[in-house]
Amino acid sequence: MITLKDYLEAIDFKITGGSDYGWDCFGPNARYMDSEGETLNEYSVHAVFDTVDRRVYCIEAWDYPNDRAYRWIDPAYVKEHAKECANHNVDLYSACDTMNFTDLDVEADILEKANAIVLQEPYDDRVQLEVDMSEEDMLQYMKLAHSLDITFNELVERALREAIDSAEESKRNDCED
Repeated sequence: MITLKDYLEAIDFKITGGSDYGWDCFGPNARYMDSEGETLNEYSVHAVFDTVDRRVYCIEAWDYPNDRAYRWIDPAYVKEHAKECANHNVDLYSACDTMNFTDLDVEADILEKANAIVLQEPYDDRVQLEVDMSEEDMLQYMKLAHSLDITFNELVERALREAIDSAEESKRNDCED
């Protein structure tokens, strides 16, 4: 769970505004907090948090110089947020007129990206994924990576790329039929 403290540290305590959160999907205690650059072309990072327990429900980060927008939503609220977007006729994926959100699942990923964006530092624009496997499987895959003379992360990345490529190829073949 991301807390308000985690968010404030990620934005280097640079608060530029805030307001009540107008939608119901995150409950009655939801409030919006903004952190924006000195010019419109730098960055915007926003969070929706609970004023009672200080839990963060959502973080959105716009990196304008690099044309990127990231979003993390607490997994317990993803469906409610999607329903609220539909109720308000808001495109779930649109970050603004020219950008869609890249949705992030790993809490550390959005905090790292938000921090780098606020500090205007380089960051890894790839999406982090959590991989859950047994210790036995992990050992086997680590041995395989070693035998291929690559890191475990490189092995996982390679496997994911191959799975995506295969799914895209299958989709293309289905469209051609």
